[in-house]
Amino acid sequence: MNRVQARIGRDDLIIETGKLAKQADGAVTVQLGGTVVLVTAVAAKKPRPGIDFMPLTVEYQEKTYAAGKIPGGFFKREGRPSAKETLTARLVDRPIRPLFPKGLRHEVQVIALVLSHDGVNDPDILAVVGASAALSISDIPFTGPLGAVRVGRVNDQWVVNPTFQEVEQGTLDLVVVTSPDGVIMVEAGAKELPEALMVEALRFGEQQAQAVAALQRELVAACGKPKRTIPLVQAEPALIEQVRGAATAELDAEMARASQKEGRSDAMDALLAKLVEQFAPAGSTTTTPEQVRLALEQVEAGHLRQAILSKRVRADGRDLTTLRPITCEVGVLPRTHGSGLFSRGQTQSLATVTLGTASDEQRIDALEGETTKAFMLHYNFPPFSVGETKPVRSPGRREIGHGALAERALAAVMPSKDQFPYTVRVVSEILESNGSSSMATVCSGTLTLMDAGVPIKAPVSGVAMGLVFEGADRYVVLTDITGLEDHAGDMDFKVAGTAAGITALQLDLKLTGVPLEVLAKAIEQSREPRQAILQAITAVLPSPRPELSAFAPRITKLMIDPEKIGTVIGPGGKMIRKITSESGATVDIEDDGTVLVASNDAAASQKAIAMIKGLTEDVEVGRIYQATVTRLMNFGAFCEISPGREGLCHVSELDAGFVPKVEDAIKVGDTFPVKVIEVDLQGRINVSRKQALPGQEQAPPVPHRREGRGGGDRSRGDRPYRGDGPHGGPPRDGPRRDFGRDRERSHSPR
Repeated sequence: MNRVQARIGRDDLIIETGKLAKQADGAVTVQLGGTVVLVTAVAAKKPRPGIDFMPLTVEYQEKTYAAGKIPGGFFKREGRPSAKETLTARLVDRPIRPLFPKGLRHEVQVIALVLSHDGVNDPDILAVVGASAALSISDIPFTGPLGAVRVGRVNDQWVVNPTFQEVEQGTLDLVVVTSPDGVIMVEAGAKELPEALMVEALRFGEQQAQAVAALQRELVAACGKPKRTIPLVQAEPALIEQVRGAATAELDAEMARASQKEGRSDAMDALLAKLVEQFAPAGSTTTTPEQVRLALEQVEAGHLRQAILSKRVRADGRDLTTLRPITCEVGVLPRTHGSGLFSRGQTQSLATVTLGTASDEQRIDALEGETTKAFMLHYNFPPFSVGETKPVRSPGRREIGHGALAERALAAVMPSKDQFPYTVRVVSEILESNGSSSMATVCSGTLTLMDAGVPIKAPVSGVAMGLVFEGADRYVVLTDITGLEDHAGDMDFKVAGTAAGITALQLDLKLTGVPLEVLAKAIEQSREPRQAILQAITAVLPSPRPELSAFAPRITKLMIDPEKIGTVIGPGGKMIRKITSESGATVDIEDDGTVLVASNDAAASQKAIAMIKGLTEDVEVGRIYQATVTRLMNFGAFCEISPGREGLCHVSELDAGFVPKVEDAIKVGDTFPVKVIEVDLQGRINVSRKQALPGQEQAPPVPHRREGRGGGDRSRGDRPYRGDGPHGGPPRDGPRRDFGRDRERSHSPR
């Protein structure tokens, strides 16, 4: 067994190999604090036939036993990957993919398993480090190792591999991955961090990541295997030159036309068919159509790159920094709570927003604990957006990843729960795509949030920056890249933010790394186009609408004594179900006593609020309440003055005149105003209908204790008996009833 370790931040980073999963081509465990991740790498012995891509798959799995938990629900076994698992798998895939040799067709599989989790350290960084280490010590061709760290900013200080709590409290969550050639992958979410500070964070992260890479080189020196020789699928240099000679004239003509995406695609298909017929005719044993296709792709990419580097001309005729034409619209759908349409060139996103209550929050059961999300953004990429036909299935890794990036960009400007107690869901439908649909989602998301009246702190825009790199002294950075420039170029660097600073970054490279100065230039160059997009957005809608959509629920917040939460909920939820069913409003109660009442109908909300206040507010002597008769007794009537609260209206307080029988004056279900005249020490309530009548409002309340002739408390059930007979005497044909005992039984403390 081999083990290396080094202090990275507050804890030692420990990498071990030779103990677990020894049949894999490479296997390591990576530990930070109490979090341990096992990562394995295996490559197939033979190439996979019939494919034209590098068959790399990355799986990341969080086992609940790692945190001492049993999966919830009916099935006590881990099921489909969570969003966190999918995003972490992408986080591992993106930096390692460029470090495999081009033309590799052997399947490579990397699997990361979280074996132990301390609830403090995020295992995603350990998975990236473990993938690099497992591949580096294996015999699989791989030009690593990689260094990876997370950078946070807490109290204006940089923090290496911050804890979950530090990330939550800080203003930056940045992942930096480096290779021997420079920075290779970046993922960041920030709270409007200025561009200069973001570059400083990248530089700090690059320095820390180099120590992680050095630790792996130490492990490779101790136990690394010689790399196996694998034949690669590549076009022959002679064929490339033949294709270049035959295709250059048509490529020049296509460049001069600055054609749209579909026009260029049709032209390239026709050119490929012509070249196949010329260099790989039917029956040819020396050259295959696949080799011709690879040669043409290489020639086309080289032609495009040289035009950009030498002539500063792009395939669609733009210069290096010009944005494609932009249009913005809001309120495009009649019944949604908000909608926004953003178009940039041939990329178009239609976003909608739906407002819900606290009960609509997403519940997340993760290894670090149970959490909730009140803001969600979901991204959909239907096949018609690129003119294709494919089966429509559940969201894939790309959709989840693009949605998470746009969500991160907008989360920084979302209002606090105290300011805006709604659950917010944004959905982006990509209707056209030719580059940077995730950044179009950021822009359409801003439009729809403002259209819905969500009080975001500032509008957010995003742009994708590209790169053609021929060395540190010969490269150009492109603004607002298209799909072709993404395919033929070297970088897809997405930058999103407000006028004040950056809220999200995502870097993907086809190179094995770039100097940090290139990224700094791209960040600086992105600022002007982001400001231009913000101007286009605010020209349509300068700020969030002052009112919510008529179809959105209205949420009213009130505070109650936390000790009275149980009163509002009732036994088994009986009382809160009664409130919601009778009022038609939705009621959510939090542990601190915050009550959120939501309804599209203001009257329904007011009714629910009145019922809640009636349950939680103290009954005031002298106050008028609307009462409903619930029971009749021979000595008076019990009336509900608020949900679950009853008061006794004695027969003598039913009317201004003499009432011989209770049922002569009122019946069960009658509703009328009453005045509270007493609340005794046990909380029992006496009310008066008589004193609530017009002209009787000033009648003094009955004092708490008044001794009358004959003894007893005349305001209580132990006052001298007053029966049902003439002049209050006992009934002539019935037994005398023990009023005091009857009263005590029927009017129990509330």
